[in-house]
Amino acid sequence: MTGIRVQTAAGLTGRVVEIGFGSGFNVPLYPSGVTRVLAVEPSATAWRMASKRISSAGIPVEQVGLDGQSIPLDDASCDGALCTFSLCTIPDPAAALAEVRRVLRPGGRFHFLEHGLAPDPGVASFQRRVEPLQKRLADGCHLTRDPVALVRDAGFSIEEIDQKYGAGPKPWAYLTRASAVRS
Repeated sequence: MTGIRVQTAAGLTGRVVEIGFGSGFNVPLYPSGVTRVLAVEPSATAWRMASKRISSAGIPVEQVGLDGQSIPLDDASCDGALCTFSLCTIPDPAAALAEVRRVLRPGGRFHFLEHGLAPDPGVASFQRRVEPLQKRLADGCHLTRDPVALVRDAGFSIEEIDQKYGAGPKPWAYLTRASAVRS
């Protein structure tokens, strides 16, 4: 999974806001052009788990918020944004993406890696059936969200997209890696 995360972060530069920072797994994977990471993460446990990665990072990392749906940063204050495996659990992904768009400067890049609704009708049908249980057991994680549609609907222009099944059972493994630009 590290390889696809490296591909997702590739091309980011400057000040980057990361939505769903988690345990800081992406910190050592940021390209050299990133000068600061502004982390949005609601879990104190995840933030504590990230401490070793943050302390060994070659770039400053600062926790700036707890909720991707309300990011306490100025308008157009970031050069890029990253979100990996978080749009599935954010209660209102449209609100979070509106916030990402607001804090990105015009021309700023949003890179994301998410799982979501599979293109195969049989797999998608199974995802719909198990999603209520999935949400209860996996902290609100939705299996049937379409990350590309969410990002486009938020006003971003998709530049690059790669969708495929990763390792594991198909209902949980349909991956989208993409980059988009704020116009």
